[in-house]
Amino acid sequence: MNPSLEGKVVLITGAARRVGAEIARTLHADGASLALHYRSAAAEAQALVAEFNAARPGSALAFQADLLETDHLPRLVADVAEHFGRLDALVNNASSFFATPIGSIGEREWDDLLGTNLKAPLFLAQAAAPHLAVARGAIVNITDIHAERPLKNHALYCAAKAGLAGLTRALALELAPHVRVNGIAPGPILWPEDGSFDAAAQANVVSRTLLKRCGDPADIARAVRFLLADAPYVTGQILAVDGGRSVAL
Repeated sequence: MNPSLEGKVVLITGAARRVGAEIARTLHADGASLALHYRSAAAEAQALVAEFNAARPGSALAFQADLLETDHLPRLVADVAEHFGRLDALVNNASSFFATPIGSIGEREWDDLLGTNLKAPLFLAQAAAPHLAVARGAIVNITDIHAERPLKNHALYCAAKAGLAGLTRALALELAPHVRVNGIAPGPILWPEDGSFDAAAQANVVSRTLLKRCGDPADIARAVRFLLADAPYVTGQILAVDGGRSVAL
């Protein structure tokens, strides 16, 4: 049997573009109503809302927030729950990613990488927990294989994602038995848009996967759907969706 997400409300952070948008499309296609968080990609977020509402009126709304403004995160969750009348799931997808070679790290880099990848997921989960408990809902955190296997010149990012992996397990303990909490650790899916991985670097990463190819955003989206809809006895786990790269590193 395949449980559907029909009637469920899901808040997805960083939902306007890239992997977040694919997660949104997959969950919406399975019947979920969506709160699409974005920071600055307003046009993309509103285009997704229009796409979803054309298919199923009233099934999506965009919510703007800077996840580094921690004091605003409870309001974001409250606005979602007020608009839809419930909240069944939280997908912490939004993430900052950039290099921080030792010697170049300052407070700005710390606040950005730890804020988006660890602090915001914690405070969003804390705000969402009462709503999720009522709904017997779930949280999915997008971590990274580099939480376990560090990436050179990215110490802060790796530390933040390692923290998120630990937080995932801790929240599973704290929020049980009514809320399940799991994570997904992607491997090479989409390359950073800043050009930090040239063709040679990309080829090197792909060569270290067992499947010898990149994944697709749909691979992550399907895993999110599985953890939300098809895994009622799974909590406190991190699922690697990385083509076997974590085995070969």
